[in-house]
Amino acid sequence: MGEFFAKDYTGEPFRLFSPSHLIALGVVLLVNLLLVYQRGNLSLRARRCLRYGLATLLVVNEAAWHLWNWATGQWTVQTMLPLHLCSVFVFLSAIMLVTRSYTIYEFAYFLGIGGAVQALLTPDAGIYGFPHFRFFQAIISHGSIVTAAIYMTVVEKHRPYWRSLLRVAVGTNVYMLFVGMVNVLLGSNYLFIAHKPETASLMDVLGPWPWYILSLEVIGLAISLLLYLPFALRDRKTSRVSTGAEALG
Repeated sequence: MGEFFAKDYTGEPFRLFSPSHLIALGVVLLVNLLLVYQRGNLSLRARRCLRYGLATLLVVNEAAWHLWNWATGQWTVQTMLPLHLCSVFVFLSAIMLVTRSYTIYEFAYFLGIGGAVQALLTPDAGIYGFPHFRFFQAIISHGSIVTAAIYMTVVEKHRPYWRSLLRVAVGTNVYMLFVGMVNVLLGSNYLFIAHKPETASLMDVLGPWPWYILSLEVIGLAISLLLYLPFALRDRKTSRVSTGAEALG
């Protein structure tokens, strides 16, 4: 059991797209597919249990992550403040689930899904492969962020609009400026805008600092547009049907 929480882990290190990583991704995918499939069969009580249960999982899992870092002597203000996007969306997603906040949803849909999916594909797990606590913590954290946004979309019927994209773009850049100032004050690397992360990530192929930050903004916009595409297509179809009905009338 000690090895499960050990700082100096001697088990199998984390490897991208290893069998354990692929199985974990498959579980996250299956959970969300089941949620989409069962969306119309959930009672009010079941929906409430899902919202509060998922919110609790997000917060407890994050608290365990902080406690583990504290217990192993790794907790510092330079690395553990909740300023990375996924850390922020752990708490924002929990609040969104409890309050069903549409304002948070707009950001959670684009930034939560976009950021957490990338983190699921390339987790910052370091040496900690299956079955270490850190392996499960990373998958549960990012998988739950994705599930929270999908739940609010398919069950609670929230959806983004074009104006949501504008608000998210402006809000993200304002937040990035704030975090940049924190990085200067603390000597930290929150949002990875001071330098690239030490572990393998998408940033490795995006050029040197600071140009990879601009590349990330372009990629973020492309991902947001892709996430908005189903709604744009549905709106276009609805508009055509309405226009056709008016013409017949």
